[in-house]
Amino acid sequence: MAEQIEGRNPVLEALRADHELVKIYILKNESHTGPLREIAAKAAQKGIPVNQVDNQVLDKMAVTRNHQGVIAMAADWKYASLEDIRTRAAEKKEPLFLLLLDGVEDPQNLGSIIRTSEAAGVHGIVIPERRAAGLTAVVGRASAGAIEHIPVVRVTNLTKTMEDLKKEGLWFTGVEMDGDKEIQSSDLKGPMGVVLGGEGKGVSRLVREHCDQVVRIPMWGKINSLNVAAATAISLYEVRRQRGMVLADCLNNGDSNPSALAEQVSSGLNPPVL
Repeated sequence: MAEQIEGRNPVLEALRADHELVKIYILKNESHTGPLREIAAKAAQKGIPVNQVDNQVLDKMAVTRNHQGVIAMAADWKYASLEDIRTRAAEKKEPLFLLLLDGVEDPQNLGSIIRTSEAAGVHGIVIPERRAAGLTAVVGRASAGAIEHIPVVRVTNLTKTMEDLKKEGLWFTGVEMDGDKEIQSSDLKGPMGVVLGGEGKGVSRLVREHCDQVVRIPMWGKINSLNVAAATAISLYEVRRQRGMVLADCLNNGDSNPSALAEQVSSGLNPPVL
């Protein structure tokens, strides 16, 4: 079954990432400038048929609210494998950094999380097969095209996946309202899997029990919780902040070899066993 990719940036990113596109529908009688011109040019280069249609046709086709004058029919998004994530980390010469989502059901939230994860340099995202949003047109639109640039792995059993990754040296940090300590006071520097739960439910009991530490985001206002997409953004950038501190310390100590710096970050810097 074909998927729809809607909006100028998502379609453009799909073309740049060589996502298999079957056909592109573009608004006719429109001065094709900027992204629309680039979309038409790239489609022509790749031999992808482009149909010019009225706005009413695009409105009827659209799954999302704003097609921006272009809709692409694409092959289903392909889920990645854990090996794809490992390869991505190895290519960047970085300790593994992944995000595990325990039951995020809102496709808008998932799309926003994918966008933030790609920006934060996460090597991949792991989601469950059941009771969770998957990769769809709505998710792709909400990700602003980031869905094309980060591996998303779908697994049947989150806890089994966590157990397997722990054997490879990965540590899991759950983020919950009642975490044992504040996230900025926790050690997040080594090979890390950040775990967040779904809307309203949080991290499930079994997944939480498989976390090596559970932390909380400090709150100073009257509202005691954050949207999962916002909580994810804070958590991922805290990991990046701490990794940056380690690299800065290494540079200050006179070590400027990239491979050596990566080894410094990944060796011996995991959180203590709780």
